[in-house]
Amino acid sequence: MAVSRLSSLAAAAPAPVYAAIGEGAAAAIEDLFLDARLDRAASPRHAALLLVCGRFRDDDIADLCRLHDQLPHPRATLRWRAEALPGFTPDGVDLAPDADVAAALHAVYRALVAGARASEPALLPDEPPNPWRGRGDHGQGGEGMMGGVPYGRPMAMTDDDLRDGLALDAYAAPFGPFLSAFPPGLRLDLTLQGDVIQKLAVARPPFDQPLEAAHPLRLAARMLLPLGLPGLAERMLRRAAGLAPGTPAAVADLARALRWRGARAALPPGLGRIPGGGDVRTRLDGLLAAAGRGEAAPAPGAPMALSELLVGREWAEAMLVLASLEPGWLRRACRADMPHAPSEDAA
Repeated sequence: MAVSRLSSLAAAAPAPVYAAIGEGAAAAIEDLFLDARLDRAASPRHAALLLVCGRFRDDDIADLCRLHDQLPHPRATLRWRAEALPGFTPDGVDLAPDADVAAALHAVYRALVAGARASEPALLPDEPPNPWRGRGDHGQGGEGMMGGVPYGRPMAMTDDDLRDGLALDAYAAPFGPFLSAFPPGLRLDLTLQGDVIQKLAVARPPFDQPLEAAHPLRLAARMLLPLGLPGLAERMLRRAAGLAPGTPAAVADLARALRWRGARAALPPGLGRIPGGGDVRTRLDGLLAAAGRGEAAPAPGAPMALSELLVGREWAEAMLVLASLEPGWLRRACRADMPHAPSEDAA
């Protein structure tokens, strides 16, 4: 009886969803999560549903499979405005382009919680990323006290810190292309010491997005999420989607709310400065001013490589810089760091 009662309570809650956002889908996903029936999970490990939306590259399929397998049981996948992807074949639900997606997601979630729908099995074998059993000095995959891949994971090795030259453990790993803090599609190979980015290589640029994804209020809302202001970001997205008044007076109210919350003061001056494009703080001001005038987002400034903006930055600073960059400018910045830039066309 107690389990049944808990299941009923869980089924009535918003459905926890993690979105894998492909090309052309960013604005649609932002608008979808304005529905109170859905809870946008920041991590796949906090979600019951995986929503796949948009077009993807062939290189993204393995990452989609790994993303799927991180969702805890019970789990389900739904595809919306997504093409068939060979190699990514969960027993999911295909939604029509004009479907009531929020209702469909919540219905599948209720079925999962009630046990009326089976949880999806893993798509990848359950094995470590590197073989390690029986290897190394003690059969643990490592080499003495240092090096190797102990228990399947690469061991952090010391390297000189960029700021003061101290030798600290450096950890190299790929990030993206479906990391919620990153622009959709961006995959970076980073070397971190603590939370400071020491090295950066762009593996894949972010996906191309439609013009509505670059609405100044959408860009401003994305900058507020790393600052911990999701409520104010939602108000901006509602105005960008036409669900709330977007008049100059309404935008002025948002600007005042930002000042009252100290958001501008939380942005370090000079952070992410671009020649002709200002820093993160001035870009936020420019977006709000453009929204108040009913204009497009301001010009992003001179071209430069993404590594010039992010290397040496702490993680939180780097996320603010990424969120402040117009999608088209960011794609060009990424390609400046790619020796063999792929075609603009997604596979």
